[in-house]
Amino acid sequence: MITTVINSSRNKSIHIDVNFCKHNKQPIVIFSHGFKGFKDWGPFNAMSAYFADSGLNFLKFNFSHNGVTTSNPCEFTDLDAFGNNNFTIELEDLDSVIHWVLSELKDKVDINRIFLMGHSRGGGISILTAEKNIYIKKLVSWASVSDFERRIQNDKIDLWQERGVVYVFNSRTNQQLPLFYQFYEDFTNNKDYLSIPNASKKLSIPVLIVHAKNDKTVDFSDALELKAWIKNASLFSIEDSDHVFDSKHPFYQNQFPENLQLAIDNTISFFKT
Repeated sequence: MITTVINSSRNKSIHIDVNFCKHNKQPIVIFSHGFKGFKDWGPFNAMSAYFADSGLNFLKFNFSHNGVTTSNPCEFTDLDAFGNNNFTIELEDLDSVIHWVLSELKDKVDINRIFLMGHSRGGGISILTAEKNIYIKKLVSWASVSDFERRIQNDKIDLWQERGVVYVFNSRTNQQLPLFYQFYEDFTNNKDYLSIPNASKKLSIPVLIVHAKNDKTVDFSDALELKAWIKNASLFSIEDSDHVFDSKHPFYQNQFPENLQLAIDNTISFFKT
């Protein structure tokens, strides 16, 4: 395993972990965390090792503006960065990670088999990236959103503009996390570029959509929309689970929750066939 830091296109740090499998020149999975997420959340470290044991190199990283730092990798302490994050920055970050893989890992992994995997908002970012990047050969979305626009349109935009900031409550840490108005401006200025529906309809690579039917954060209907739009998609639904497939942070268990294990095993099977 290696841990490294690269610079983002905006000169912020992107922290990367890569768990290598035993054999050289195998595919690499690049995993993008979701909103209020980070690369070391819950079972992600154990999951990374599990993928590597299965024969898949696994890379996870922190988006440059996700709010965690080197000294506090599991806490949101850089609230200015969090508030200044947006979809465009996350797309730039994922592009930077892919470029790093192509340049620095070309002797270690099979760069002709780069796979993307994203949870929640990270799923949406992965869909947008996969449609534009010719190096991506497969994609798995976990509990992914199907439309960014629908999630940020509400009747409080004028108040957001007036105050310059809105706050999102993080129940795990009891923090009020800021989102500065630039987030909304970035989206409205780049609507076509950030359209998951448009990108989904153009995707031709194999895609697996994994979603729990009882997801209260991102409704299961998002998965059905993605399945309808993506021509080469299959849907694996989990009957009785939540947005994180019954996992939590911190994660101390010796084995994955049953529903998370289902999501992992079906994902690995998809990537390896």
